[in-house]
Amino acid sequence: MDFFSTETPIIGMVHLPPLPGSPGFEGDRDEIRARLLEDAAALESGGVDGIMLENFGDAPFYPDQVPRHVVADVAALAGTLRENVSIPFGVNILRNDVQSALGIAAATDGAFVRVNVHTGARLTDQGLVEGMAHETVRLRDQLDTDVAILADIDVKHSAPLAERSHDEVVGELVERGGADGIIVSGTGTGEVVDTTVLEAVVNARDARGLNAPVLIGSGVTPETAPELLSVADGAIVGTALKEGGKTTNPVDKAAVERLVASVR
Repeated sequence: MDFFSTETPIIGMVHLPPLPGSPGFEGDRDEIRARLLEDAAALESGGVDGIMLENFGDAPFYPDQVPRHVVADVAALAGTLRENVSIPFGVNILRNDVQSALGIAAATDGAFVRVNVHTGARLTDQGLVEGMAHETVRLRDQLDTDVAILADIDVKHSAPLAERSHDEVVGELVERGGADGIIVSGTGTGEVVDTTVLEAVVNARDARGLNAPVLIGSGVTPETAPELLSVADGAIVGTALKEGGKTTNPVDKAAVERLVASVR
């Protein structure tokens, strides 16, 4: 991921509040935009290397394709983000609408997308979610964009349909699925990653000689970051950077600075 200025990037989360059409929407698009700008400014000035924009407030999530109005709102917000930050950013459309995320990133000069289920299938609270790598990679080619695909392995808030080795899944994500990076998370939002799993994924990547960074997708704190990032190549951090350590709260610049200082 040569669009980052460091070999071990920290990507901070902008968890969008509920958007129009979702149950929690409070009727004020301007307030959502203001929150976006405040969180992004705190993340960038606090020293993160990138930002991930995500429709976190839209629960309960659509399992795959979201409505067009969600795409429109996130695209508008991504454009605002691009105009106000100088660091790379990416898009994640929950639960698994990577094609919309890819289109938004391509249209707004985003650098990457996150896809929860890229290959295979997982049992989630949205039901069975199936990977669409065959469509995602072809769409990227059609859009003539180099947006990076960061794909989860054993994504949080899900369970496998069958037990398979990490070596097999890593190979399928990257070699057969065309993913550019691998994300390893804990069992839920803010939950620490199992270091045994993290090491197994890194070892599988190395054994296959793959040029795909392994990122931690949850549970990174100033206390856990040094050890975890001695194994992984970077991290996506949300909850630990929020006021009071609550995922839905605004970003706390001091918390960002503490996290960044722990790994620099």
